[in-house]
Amino acid sequence: MAEPLNILMVSSECVPYAKTGGLGDVTGALPGFLRRKGHDARVVVPLYSFIDRKKFNINVTVENVSVQMGSGKITFNICETINSEGVPVYFIDNGQFFKRDNIYHDNDFNDYHDNPLRFTFLSVAALQLCRVLSFKPDIVHANDWHTAILPAFLKRLFRDDPLFVDTASVLTIHNIAYQGRYARYYYDYTGLSENDFIPEKFECFGAVNFLKGGIHFADMVNTVSKGYESETRTMEGGFGLDRFLNEKGEDYIGILNGVDYSQWDPAKDTMIPANYTMDDMKGKAVCKSALQKQLGLEQSGETPLIGIVSRLVEQKGFHILAECIEDILNNMDVQFAILGAGDNRLETFYGDLPGKYPGRVGSFVGYNNDLAHLIEAGSDLFLMPSIYEPCGLNQIYSLKYGTLPVVRATGGLNDTVEDYDQIRGEGTGFKFSEPDCRSIYKTVSLALDTFGNRKDHFNKLVKRAMEQDFSWEESAGEYIKLYARALAKKKHR
Repeated sequence: MAEPLNILMVSSECVPYAKTGGLGDVTGALPGFLRRKGHDARVVVPLYSFIDRKKFNINVTVENVSVQMGSGKITFNICETINSEGVPVYFIDNGQFFKRDNIYHDNDFNDYHDNPLRFTFLSVAALQLCRVLSFKPDIVHANDWHTAILPAFLKRLFRDDPLFVDTASVLTIHNIAYQGRYARYYYDYTGLSENDFIPEKFECFGAVNFLKGGIHFADMVNTVSKGYESETRTMEGGFGLDRFLNEKGEDYIGILNGVDYSQWDPAKDTMIPANYTMDDMKGKAVCKSALQKQLGLEQSGETPLIGIVSRLVEQKGFHILAECIEDILNNMDVQFAILGAGDNRLETFYGDLPGKYPGRVGSFVGYNNDLAHLIEAGSDLFLMPSIYEPCGLNQIYSLKYGTLPVVRATGGLNDTVEDYDQIRGEGTGFKFSEPDCRSIYKTVSLALDTFGNRKDHFNKLVKRAMEQDFSWEESAGEYIKLYARALAKKKHR
């Protein structure tokens, strides 16, 4: 085994404490698998006011720690718990920045105006935490724009600190569309010099771009699938940062997110009414019936049921689906089970569908983890019409649950789903290339026709899907290799 590493992962989200998407899933799962492989992985996240301290046994470890930010000092407490995988999770407790109802925005979905201050503070506080607790990290692992400033801090503000002199940095990009671009004014709070406010680093058309600066300073950069890595190197998929990623060369790679099968496996899922395996699928029919009952759908084992669990936003393609889902309902024998939240207009549209198509569409606007599990288990197909998808996890969950994905061939969706071969009856799902109504309609039609008229093919696809393994075991090994490369780069500078 490689020499054990001390790894500090810093993130704005971490399951089960705070989550809006895949970022929270990764920071919640990866450290546990790293510890199983002998490494001392720890996590730092904000202590948002909505996190239940009692439920998660979160206790104060150190009080009144202070850091310099801008021209003044900010004080915080360090709190701690140990998660179910034995990972120490540290919380930065500061009411000024983290006593909020949500992570990034208010209840009207307006971003908090001080987000650049909040997450710059989180980053510097995480390094101060290492000092206070005498934890000497070999790797500081930053995630997305919120903590992308960490590599710059290590190379600038903390470079002479003996605790960090050998520390290498890794930056994971979970979604390149969110870059942390803010007014020049906020750069002053970072403590970094004017020499780093240039187009090759943090400056972006007169504004500060936190992700761009992180890409420059990180020893290694990765994203969450090989497909998304390729896409982000292009003008279309790089959102203006493709040149800087290409300049990283081999120091920018893709590592597919893993799945925690202790939570997402129909054989042992405690949130569904009946368990099942690929050798005994009777429980899936029980789950389908329960899902239909819960969402007010007609009870029918023969009617194909399409599940959706997603943020209802344009990135996920739901503005396009909104243009054709009624054509699908009017021309095909199908039911939909929809769970999601996001854009107010899309929430209203999908929330109103059950009234227009009673017994055929069930919607829940919001997030409900129990219902998410039931939709995965009780659906026959799972639709993800994303415009782009860095990794995607629901299609991987769906494979394990024998719920065939219908996905656009982009990013991680393309990497993880094998398209149906109509001649040989092989594959693990159904894919389409163009983000338009015609492609969605045509591919859903093919999936439903396969369900109804080529049952032998459909069942073969289900078995092949359930055999797929995307566990964190392999992905964690890839991250350990990434850390080793970052350390090697650090030593050779």
